Amino acid sequence: MLGFFEKLGDNALYYINQAGRMGIFLLLSLVSIFRPPFKLSPVIKQIYVIGALSIFVIIFTGAFTGMVLGLQLYHTLSKFGAVGALGSAVSLSLIRELGPVLSALMVTGRAGSAICAEVGIMRISEQVDALECMAIDPHKYIMAPKFLAGIISLPLLTAVFDVVGIFGGYLVGVKLLGADESSYFAGMYKDVEFEDVYMGIIKSLCFGLLLTWICTAKGYYVHMQRGGGFGAEGVSSATTNAVVLASVTILVFDYFLTSVLL
Repeated sequence: MLGFFEKLGDNALYYINQAGRMGIFLLLSLVSIFRPPFKLSPVIKQIYVIGALSIFVIIFTGAFTGMVLGLQLYHTLSKFGAVGALGSAVSLSLIRELGPVLSALMVTGRAGSAICAEVGIMRISEQVDALECMAIDPHKYIMAPKFLAGIISLPLLTAVFDVVGIFGGYLVGVKLLGADESSYFAGMYKDVEFEDVYMGIIKSLCFGLLLTWICTAKGYYVHMQRGGGFGAEGVSSATTNAVVLASVTILVFDYFLTSVLL
């Protein structure tokens, strides 16, 4: 019985310390963004890595998400004689909810895992320690460009996802199933308001910050994780944990942001 409480207390202290480390890491990284010198080229490079290289998976996912929405909503709305609301239903679903969430999950899987592995390898190969020995702040040199790139890239990728998804719904609902083309776009223009677009932008900004923060922090503290080992095994374990934690956190924050913004 004593061993159970000892293990429980040990786990509680570990996760409290981990939460504190990640909170301090976030604070230092955000502060370093506003501290000179300001260099544009590392940010552009990270925007290319996080944003431009994710464009294919975003377009592919957005197209089929919109097509599935068009198919499902057409058959659902047709039962109530409300097929004319297909355009507004597809667009609102994408802009408010599915666009930001699925874009963040796709970027987490494609770019977030790479970010965590990159930072983790820099840690275990002592490159981070070398930067600190040369009085170079790793938060400014490594983390700040990734944070900025994540915050900038995700809203743009979400916008691409939304547009492609809307036309995917149009392709299935109008061209394949025969819904009226004018009512599809008229309903979208009528029902989609600035508040809906604003909600999607706020969500994508928050998700970009969350996924970048979790993935970089997990890689940065790869040597402090429990049970993952060190070296290649530790980086592999940290990358898996980062993707899972970032994905779950995005879904949890999606609920809270929706409850606040609605």
